Amino acid sequence: MTDAPDGLRYSPDHLWIRLAPEGVARIGLTDFAQESLGDIIAVTMPNVGDDLEPGQACGDVESTKSVSDLVAPVRATVTATNGALEDQPDLVNSDPYRGGWLLEARLHSDAGVADLLDADAYGRLIGR
Repeated sequence: MTDAPDGLRYSPDHLWIRLAPEGVARIGLTDFAQESLGDIIAVTMPNVGDDLEPGQACGDVESTKSVSDLVAPVRATVTATNGALEDQPDLVNSDPYRGGWLLEARLHSDAGVADLLDADAYGRLIGR
């Protein structure tokens, strides 16, 4: 699997963001992060309607190794969460960029997308 697929934006806290033309972004955990965490056994996500603020914890991921905060990468309002993760949290491990996405959110006008990394910059961040 590619560590950092092109066409996505990345946070230094190892979340990816796929932007859609309608101002909604799909957000997930990067391949590097899921690999570092090990087997994911539970995911706690924000509720639909919750506001995300960059740099603030908005949920967590529990693995066999540890529990890690999900740190909001942008300013947005949650519009959907991936319900499949309730029964299959390991989708984050097996398919982090497709079936293992975490949430969707409507970006605010000052979302902070420009502050995120492109694939090359994220690759340098993780040393790949």
